[in-house]
Amino acid sequence: MQFDALLLLSFGGPERPEDVMPFLENVTRGRGVPPERLAEVAQHYLHFGGVSPINACNRAIIAAVEAEFTARGIALPVYFGNRNWAPMVEDTVARMRDDGVRSALVFPTSAWGGYSGCRQYDEDIARARAAAGPDAPELVKLRQYFDHPLLIDAFADAVRAARQQLPADRRDSARLVFTAHSIPVAADAVAGPPADGGRLYSRQVAEAARLCAAATGFDDHDVVWQSRSGPPQVPWLEPDVVDHLEALSAKGFEAVVVCPIGFVSDHLEVVWDLDNEAAERAAGLGIAFARAATPGTDPRFAALVAELVAEQSAGSPARRLGSVPGYGCTRNGDLCAPGCCEPPRRPGRKLG
Repeated sequence: MQFDALLLLSFGGPERPEDVMPFLENVTRGRGVPPERLAEVAQHYLHFGGVSPINACNRAIIAAVEAEFTARGIALPVYFGNRNWAPMVEDTVARMRDDGVRSALVFPTSAWGGYSGCRQYDEDIARARAAAGPDAPELVKLRQYFDHPLLIDAFADAVRAARQQLPADRRDSARLVFTAHSIPVAADAVAGPPADGGRLYSRQVAEAARLCAAATGFDDHDVVWQSRSGPPQVPWLEPDVVDHLEALSAKGFEAVVVCPIGFVSDHLEVVWDLDNEAAERAAGLGIAFARAATPGTDPRFAALVAELVAEQSAGSPARRLGSVPGYGCTRNGDLCAPGCCEPPRRPGRKLG
């Protein structure tokens, strides 16, 4: 099948202080998040001047992908759309329609399965096509890429580089800790088809961490979580990275390398939760702390995007290192197979 363009589809983030609260209201619409909680989270953004790094990160990825496409002779323009803030995906797909795009591939800036990491992007695609009307381009989402060798290689090199930042006398004994965005336990439980036993997202994170640890020569590692939100009575994936640092200190560890395996770019939840909160807690515990870079700025990431495009457009073989299943590649906003990546039930909300 021939494609006319590539759409990079992402979460979005504010780029001015006055954007912060409207952005957070978009993110949490329909979830009953109290205003005081939004005000608390807004302070994280205002700490950085009201600017999330995510849009700048995505523009840098797009520039690298465009250069990679040129080098490979791939004649696809790259468009940029977001779920929660400008450029909104509905506006971008309408512009693609007006530019004459009839079919396009979609690269989501999430490597994972599960509702938030996969199916919600399908919903974004369906919503944007519906808004664009009957002449909307066909949109085909590229597959999940959590165990792609180029992604694992980029993370592995970042872990090695971070380890070198530690004091020389603590490097050999440093603990390797992988982090990813926490989700409600109930959401993880319904994140895979019944044949796979559910828990697709957490198993994919654990598999990527295993592959990266093996590539870097660490004998052991931990997988922990960050950035949880929502009411405290709702269980989320644990342990939290800051709590885990305290546990490591109690066990006598004096150095840690933290790798944000669940994140493509250094956006706000990386720089706030890790570079601020986790780093400060480690310092208070006397633990030497080094955070590995995310792969979005690594040249291999643009090559990864080009490989995924070639898989879908030219039938190139898929390169995967792991054994945990991945899903995706949907057309016209059609969703995954029944039971896959279903949205979690929210307390107090009627379904059906």
